[in-house]
Amino acid sequence: MNVPSDLKYTKDHEWLRLNDDNTATIGITDFAQSELGEIVFVEVDTVGESLDAEEVFGTVEAVKTTSDLFLPVAGEVMEFNPELDESEGDNPGLINSDPYGEGWIVRISVTDPSQLDNLLDAEAYKALIG
Repeated sequence: MNVPSDLKYTKDHEWLRLNDDNTATIGITDFAQSELGEIVFVEVDTVGESLDAEEVFGTVEAVKTTSDLFLPVAGEVMEFNPELDESEGDNPGLINSDPYGEGWIVRISVTDPSQLDNLLDAEAYKALIG
């Protein structure tokens, strides 16, 4: 299982990469995508909204199930990956093939950077998933 050491993780299997400009890129982990199976649709209708940590910002639909996506830290959802958007790129399979790269889901403006301290590092996440 791929667990990059430069990312932060949640117990709900989202990852967060803090960018230089106080924004963050968020997606689901390699473990999550492998458990879900083939991703067929991603919905994010919260662009432009400010959400608290652990609020649902969207859903990911696989062949067998649909799962909510939870925001790791409070912030404003600035962008939904256009490659995953049904009306633009329509390639949700990028989450399966490249969950930490091209398969990112949203970019947010981080409201409270201290909340990053509540997230798991790579070692703690590896321990969580066994």
